[in-house]
Amino acid sequence: MAATPTARPIQTGDDTSASVARREKAWRRIAELGRRARRDRGDALAGLGELFRAGTPSMGIDGPTEGALVTFTLQPAFDTAIAALTSAWLPWAGKRFDAAAGAGDNLLLRSARFPSKLLWPRYATRDAGRHLAAFDFETRVEPGALDPDREVLVIDYAPVAANPALVIRSIRDELVEVVPGAHLGKMLWRHSDGERHSLLAYFALRSTLPG
Repeated sequence: MAATPTARPIQTGDDTSASVARREKAWRRIAELGRRARRDRGDALAGLGELFRAGTPSMGIDGPTEGALVTFTLQPAFDTAIAALTSAWLPWAGKRFDAAAGAGDNLLLRSARFPSKLLWPRYATRDAGRHLAAFDFETRVEPGALDPDREVLVIDYAPVAANPALVIRSIRDELVEVVPGAHLGKMLWRHSDGERHSLLAYFALRSTLPG
């Protein structure tokens, strides 16, 4: 996975050219905002915030998706440094969703197996073909933690007891669909009081289009 979204289309037999074009246009827009964050951080984050608030909860997302890190949002110098690192290697490849079960997991590059053992020695990743599967989550629709006037698809790691307590169970992802097949997400940090959240990063997911 690249550090920012690329424009490689996912083709399926049910995709129409118009739907694919809309998805790819949105994907490129998200990618451009991610690149702009390196030179005009304030404007790019404002654009991502507007795009997120204009989306709708990703309720129909199902199956595997392609993922991309758009930008971190912590501090300018840190964001620039971590962007350089993740451009060279980022182990996250996307997410898988089971819409009927309200659950899913993350897809990692197979090269992430040993680094993950260093961070979480007791946690076991699972084989998922070309990828590894890890960090299961539950999903639900509710108001956003930082956007309480908007509904989002919450991707919650805390309810899954098998997830590592270090970092993972403190993450709350929120996801909206910008256009069918193109999704923008917020990675949030849940503080120890369980009430406050801080925005860590934006990410994007690209899914196949419904038939």
